[in-house]
Amino acid sequence: MARPEKEAMVAAVYEKLTKSQAVVLADFRGLTVQEATTLRKQLREAGVELRVVKNTLARLAAEKAELTGLQAFLEGPTALAFGYEDPVAPAKILAEFAKTHKKVELKGGVLEGRVIDQVAITALAELPSREVLLGQLIGVIQAPIRNLVNVLSAPIRNTVYVLEAVRQKQAGEA
Repeated sequence: MARPEKEAMVAAVYEKLTKSQAVVLADFRGLTVQEATTLRKQLREAGVELRVVKNTLARLAAEKAELTGLQAFLEGPTALAFGYEDPVAPAKILAEFAKTHKKVELKGGVLEGRVIDQVAITALAELPSREVLLGQLIGVIQAPIRNLVNVLSAPIRNTVYVLEAVRQKQAGEA
């Protein structure tokens, strides 16, 4: 690769590193073309871009982006999954794929400008989806209001129960 091409590649990887919310580095040795295509399709559907970059070019881009701890993960064939919209998506998809394809190994990554290791990537992958987390948040926000409504409606509800019991008792005596 000629020098201008390498500089352009470093600039492109630098831009992706700085624009993405999360980047996951993975070793993908031994995947068949069909498996790699399936993985790329799953990632693309989630808005994640997968790039295979030479380690030296990735190191230069990481240094330029001031991600000093990333160099430790750039050993052997490395694929970079860039998540622009959802920071959990790259980790979640790659971790799920790695469960069924033992050839894929998560190495580490970057989450919102901080370098994280494989353990953190795995923990990130185990988080519920964004929609589930938003649903849980809405449930937590609604709980006090729901409890207040129940407390306020209890006297009325209890009065109705007492009146119904009185009505049934009078109907039984007549």
